[in-house]
Amino acid sequence: MTVLVLTCDLDPTTDLVISELNERGVPLVRLDPGDFPEKAAIAFTIGGGQGKWQGRVRGRRQGLPLDQIRSVYYRRPDPFRFAAGMSVEDAEWSRAEARAGFSGVLASLDCRWVNRPGDNTRAACKPVALATAVRCGLAVPRTLITNEPGEARDFINALPGQVAAYKPVGSAFPPEQDGQRRALWTTRVTADEITTDVSRTAHQFQEWIDKARGEVRLTVVENQMFASEIHAGSDASRVDFRTDYPSLSYQTCPVPAPVAAGVRGLMSAFGLRYAAMDFLVDYKGTWHLIDLNPNGQFGFIPDLRGPITHALADLLEGTDT
Repeated sequence: MTVLVLTCDLDPTTDLVISELNERGVPLVRLDPGDFPEKAAIAFTIGGGQGKWQGRVRGRRQGLPLDQIRSVYYRRPDPFRFAAGMSVEDAEWSRAEARAGFSGVLASLDCRWVNRPGDNTRAACKPVALATAVRCGLAVPRTLITNEPGEARDFINALPGQVAAYKPVGSAFPPEQDGQRRALWTTRVTADEITTDVSRTAHQFQEWIDKARGEVRLTVVENQMFASEIHAGSDASRVDFRTDYPSLSYQTCPVPAPVAAGVRGLMSAFGLRYAAMDFLVDYKGTWHLIDLNPNGQFGFIPDLRGPITHALADLLEGTDT
């Protein structure tokens, strides 16, 4: 039985897990769905006495029969790519057909997924994730999502210190401009900085939490939890640690029992087997969930890189139980 790894060509996080599986001698096939249909092919059948889809998926280097798949590691596949010169209308139709045919059949597989794409999509939606976290007993900062500048100003003025954290509701990476990739990191904002530009789309403002112990990255693999404090070493990383990784230091830490219980509920609510969560810990010791990423990175934390890699390999190999 084989592990199917669905991810893009350049993914260091996946490389860690693949290396571990290779060392164990676990058969695997790595495939980027973005290669379909130009460099990957499918042939699936059902009916005529067949109770499930049969056939095979073939990538650039090798093929894999569906009945040989023991588990699927769904990381960060590229979007489907189509022939140059295809019209926008034809590309949109072809993309919808590829999702239904390629992704739809794979989604029907009764095997272990880490994680199913639909579960990832629901969990990655911040408004849904925050509301679910509250229902599971986790603390979240006071949050406003709005396109009304006046509402944003009133919200910020009512907060302690009259300052908020601004961050995108969706992706931190807007479309490229002039070939340059941009990133929208967390920023501190006051009411005076709110302009009429807020009215152009939805924006998220959160209560600014003064951090006693920096941030905590909690990575969950099935029933195991791996937590590390992230200590900022620069002004920029104190606002958003992603802006200055070289300045960071790390220290593993325990997870308080109430937080662990809430996290287990959150994982169950979305059907996740893997997730990375970011918490802010205030001076009262309260853990505030600010982000749930069902496909989050883990390799940047040295002391946890190995344990998390091993746990993921166990999960995909089926030796975790």
